[in-house]
Amino acid sequence: MKRETTQVVIVGGGPNGVTAAHYMGLYGIQCVVLELAEGILPYPRAVGMDDEALRVLQGVDIAERAVRDMICDVPLRYYNARGVCFAEVKPSVAQYGWPMRNIFMQQLLEETLREALPRHPGVQLRQGHEMLELRQDDAGVTLQVRGSDGELYELQADYLIGADGGRSSVRKQLGIELQGLTHPRKWVVIDTRNDSLDAPFTALHADPQRPFVCIYLPYQQRRWEFMLLEGENEEAMCEEGNIRRLIRGHIGDAVDALEIVRIRAYTHNSRVAQRFVEGRAVLVGDAAHISPPWAGQGLNSGLRDVANVCWKIAAILQGKAAPRILQSYDQERRGHATDLIALADNMGAVLGLTNPLMAGVRDWLFQAVNSVDNLRSHLLEFKFKPKATITRGLVFHERAELREDDLVGQLFIQPEVETADGQRTRLDEVLGHSYAVLGYRVNPVETLSAERRAYWAKWDTRFIQVNRSRSGPARNQPLQAEGAISVEDVYNRLGNWFGGVRDSIVVIRPDRFIAAITTPERLDAVLGKLQEQLS
Repeated sequence: MKRETTQVVIVGGGPNGVTAAHYMGLYGIQCVVLELAEGILPYPRAVGMDDEALRVLQGVDIAERAVRDMICDVPLRYYNARGVCFAEVKPSVAQYGWPMRNIFMQQLLEETLREALPRHPGVQLRQGHEMLELRQDDAGVTLQVRGSDGELYELQADYLIGADGGRSSVRKQLGIELQGLTHPRKWVVIDTRNDSLDAPFTALHADPQRPFVCIYLPYQQRRWEFMLLEGENEEAMCEEGNIRRLIRGHIGDAVDALEIVRIRAYTHNSRVAQRFVEGRAVLVGDAAHISPPWAGQGLNSGLRDVANVCWKIAAILQGKAAPRILQSYDQERRGHATDLIALADNMGAVLGLTNPLMAGVRDWLFQAVNSVDNLRSHLLEFKFKPKATITRGLVFHERAELREDDLVGQLFIQPEVETADGQRTRLDEVLGHSYAVLGYRVNPVETLSAERRAYWAKWDTRFIQVNRSRSGPARNQPLQAEGAISVEDVYNRLGNWFGGVRDSIVVIRPDRFIAAITTPERLDAVLGKLQEQLS
């Protein structure tokens, strides 16, 4: 049997797998992606992307390309049985550099991701290749693969990323259990073209007679989702005539012009893998955790997984970090992924009430919330969405007891900054692709020992001084910091952030999470603690 070797093998060529391949290419890691399908499925699947996920795509220079096929800042509305909107989510902030609610079509994103892969010469996407067998030892992983021509070959790699979805063969071969529950009610999902309905938002219709969803998609497409009621025959309800009858009840004769692209009944699951790491193999996306669609966080959670684990695998392979840091992936991602599944369960419970009395109580409660300013703001700005927070892992909390206002372990903000040559850009473009140490109105290099500078130079760490806007002596003469990159805080977003934490230096990981917050005097010691975690 033919044998091949690579550094990383990714099983699954969907958005998570191909994004992971882009990160491997970014870090100069050789990588092979095995995808069973010969091509991209031509209809939408995932349709919602948030600001954090777009920031992950920004990290591999895909976000700007991807948003060309997205509708940004799309509101989410809840309607009661009378068609009255009783709650709305309409975020207006963009603290991570991108809009919070964006609608897209997965097949277009996949095309964008795949079209950009050839820029990484060490990355291969192999379509029509199926992983048949997986085994691993202390030295690496070995896969038996059937190629698109039917021939078998062995593929050996240092690490494996399982991105092969909810029915993951990788997870099954590793013997990892998927724990959780399956929801009793199925939903039928219909994707349509030639849509003319004037409803430019995502609408969750909490009608107890039959809850349904109506999602505005790009390029005159729309998704409809209807709950199947108890006793209904799934096969019969998926017939086109019955589907058109259901849609007709809401848009009348306009249904006749619709082209139905796909009809499919779905069972919703809320499940999490028993573990995300097994030896040299990791699970990402639906292979690791499956969520109902109501919070729109399934794909977004997968992209967060990719951002968290890829820099760690690359650092291990490059000799910068010890192999044990891979275990931090499970520590850091499990809690947030589980919290988002719970959010989706709760949103589904609100939408799916079929008891008219309980539905009436729900509508009354939301009306009461809308009458209180801070509660209405909480709903509008999607503040009820759990924040990704790392309490244990590759972060350093200087205080023994964590406080609610401790921002270590959270995503750092991404405002616009101005570089020394007068160019305005998002902050991540200045941070680079590794660690960054950012000081507000202080040079973070000045207090470091020679030993500390030498270690963090191996990581290609960027040291950055942020100055107030127009703080130099004259136009085209911004303040400069010796040994550090200097930028100006265009809209004082960073000044406000540092004013809240009362310290002047933040250490930012490659995935943009805050590794530590400190002062110039303590920076050398703090970087020493982070060095110990990585070594």
